[in-house]
Amino acid sequence: MKRINYLGFLSLLSLITILGWKSGNTGLYGFFGFFYFVRYFWIIPDELFLLNVQKSATVAFMLGMISLVPSMFSCSVFYNISAAIPMSFALSFAVSTIAFTFVLTALEWKERTGAGE
Repeated sequence: MKRINYLGFLSLLSLITILGWKSGNTGLYGFFGFFYFVRYFWIIPDELFLLNVQKSATVAFMLGMISLVPSMFSCSVFYNISAAIPMSFALSFAVSTIAFTFVLTALEWKERTGAGE
């Protein structure tokens, strides 16, 4: 029996792009980047893959928490306080998502090149 790789379900977040298209909110078009995670439906999760996801999630979580405070201060300089708070949370979310994707890709690339030796 084939195990389901639940990381592929992150690609469902790309459906938010349709809401942005229907409502005219171009800020939601960035969610189309989650379509990248469709490829994980065809990857069978083994122990090393799960460890790489755990490492990536740890780095992403820490960067998201650390980036929240500086982004809160920097957004309060450029925006009024009512717009600064949602903007800083959005930036923190973007930082953690990008960090997760890049770290996971780097670990997979490292595993793939190391296995060829």
